[in-house]
Amino acid sequence: QVHLVESGGGLVQPGGSLRLSCAGSGFIFSRFAMSWYRQAPGKERESVASISSIGGQIKYAESVLGRFTISRDAKNTVYLQMNSLKPEDTAVYYCNAVSLYNSAVNYWGQGTQVTVSS
Repeated sequence: QVHLVESGGGLVQPGGSLRLSCAGSGFIFSRFAMSWYRQAPGKERESVASISSIGGQIKYAESVLGRFTISRDAKNTVYLQMNSLKPEDTAVYYCNAVSLYNSAVNYWGQGTQVTVSS
């Protein structure tokens, strides 16, 4: 059974940092591109950052460029380092895995809440 489990969310002051982790199981991690999405109250879910299966291709939303860094290890975890956080970064952050061979095969985590507030 496939699982994606996010962790690392919480409450942080503006300008602070958080590191999100997403651990995958039940699928071959190296054959999936990984992404982080977020959804703020009343807004649509949006892509934040993505990384290819071997980490060679990385993309960021313009709103997080220079502040967020996505990475992955060789085992089963993808990370999102978030620096210089702003109140508008407040959202539920979701991990997503998409198969290299069939984009219809994709999995979602349950989400982790990030709140940026003083």
